[in-house]
Amino acid sequence: MLPAAAVLWLLALGDVHLDGMGDLGLLQVLPVTFWAALALLVVGFCVAAADRRTPHACYAAYTLLLIAVVHATPPLLYSELRYAWAWKHVAVIDAMVRHNGEVPDAAGLGIYNQWPGFFQLNALLLRTAGLESALPYALWAQVLVNVLTLGPLLLIYRSLTADRRLIWGAVWIYYSCSWVGQDYFAPQAFTFLLYTAVLALILRQLPTSRSAKRGRSSSRAWPPGLFVLLLLLEAAIITSHQLSPLMLISALVLLSLPRANRRVVRPALTAAVALNLAWYATVARPYVTENLGEFVKAVTRPEANVWSGLNRLADAPPSQVMVSWIDRGLSGGVFLLAAVACVALRWTRRTPMPLLALSPLPIALVNAYGGEMVFRAYMFALPAAAFLIAALLIPALRRPSVRTPLVCVLLPAMLGGLVFGYYSKEAMNRFSPGEVAATRYVTTQTPPGSLIISVTFAAPGLEMRYDQHERNELTGESLAAKRLLARDPVAGLAPVLGRAGNKPAYILLSRAQNADVRLNGAMPSGFTQRLESALARSPEFTAVYRHADAVVYRFDPPSQGSFR
Repeated sequence: MLPAAAVLWLLALGDVHLDGMGDLGLLQVLPVTFWAALALLVVGFCVAAADRRTPHACYAAYTLLLIAVVHATPPLLYSELRYAWAWKHVAVIDAMVRHNGEVPDAAGLGIYNQWPGFFQLNALLLRTAGLESALPYALWAQVLVNVLTLGPLLLIYRSLTADRRLIWGAVWIYYSCSWVGQDYFAPQAFTFLLYTAVLALILRQLPTSRSAKRGRSSSRAWPPGLFVLLLLLEAAIITSHQLSPLMLISALVLLSLPRANRRVVRPALTAAVALNLAWYATVARPYVTENLGEFVKAVTRPEANVWSGLNRLADAPPSQVMVSWIDRGLSGGVFLLAAVACVALRWTRRTPMPLLALSPLPIALVNAYGGEMVFRAYMFALPAAAFLIAALLIPALRRPSVRTPLVCVLLPAMLGGLVFGYYSKEAMNRFSPGEVAATRYVTTQTPPGSLIISVTFAAPGLEMRYDQHERNELTGESLAAKRLLARDPVAGLAPVLGRAGNKPAYILLSRAQNADVRLNGAMPSGFTQRLESALARSPEFTAVYRHADAVVYRFDPPSQGSFR
């Protein structure tokens, strides 16, 4: 089944017509052979897990092919880096290289000077390798991050059990349920990988670990070399991201609650807290000082923090409402199955997994994180929850029982929920060469100091050379301003264009921005087309770059009077 799935997947890649993507993204254009490949993967893995003789290499092959099918499909189909935030991070690295490690505080990007670890590491890589940009390897970041995460996951699960079916079942469930999509080229993906590595080191030192039970643990809780490695990993996490250190500290606090764990966990917890406080007091002090009031305010409204990321469906189209509920169902199902495992299987309560599954909850209650906290909490809880679910489901594959049909339904359902979360917004996440060329035109071929206006953030690389021009997104305007834009696009642009003063202004419109408006509802559906039609008719605007997927208009103000 494994080679058959691989062949079907490769055949499917040659039969994808990207121009047919609509409100459900890649889901609408992937051929039947792609879904057949996924189905064969699930069936083949279930057959492998039912046989106690299945070797580790076979499980590894199934897992790596699952990663390839899910995460390598977009970069193999697209010629350009997907997702606007990934382009932004490439631009920050470019700025650090051009400014010798410092990011000028333009367009609000100065915050990256306060958590620069990920960006400095990539800047060092560019200098060492002689590369001009991170774009060539950023395209494959999701594949690389998921493959690398496999190592720490195996170490975590192998510290708890010797049952290879349970170990690989947990790995399979993790990759089948990891729908949040925070594995793109970003500090979050980098620090989450390090977070799992820290957990792997700690769990293998705990008295409940298999190595400790076999008498392999040192008389000292931490061998010096291993503890130095732990400190380096914690330092890399703390210097690279705002949220991940807090998730790590919360996990270590809960792991330290059992008395038997304290000798191992307390040194790691003390080091993490001390390093994080030192960072807050020095490098990150400007951000902490500026946002301290918001932090305190967030602590007093835990219910708002939890629900802030779940109540944004009012303006979304029906397709995205459906996708949102599918992903919520998958997330809720994961936590429900993990809870059932804890209740039904007493031995799981003697492992650290229930504590780790609960560890993101305190952080989710005290900060909304821009409406994303509930999804980040799910991501950090998933490695532990996947093991608990595997303990509940995988044994049913070994001995046919009344649970076996349920397992055979749940595993494909998990993967189905994943692809809905991953592929349903590709209409706005994919960028064509024409869109990239249009963005490159406005960022490199326009006079320094020009104002660049876009409808949404869905444009590839508008932050490139951001220190040489001003940016404005129409969806970021006030509600009154957006209402005026919706009524009369050209008249609504007047206040925005006025911010350019005597400098040139350019408006970038593109296919991905139009899809963003349609999928997220920040502006009325069809606004981008109406705006383009209005600009084409107005004598104050001249099309200076045009492609089938993008157009750039220059504002040419009349010598007297106002907009006509």
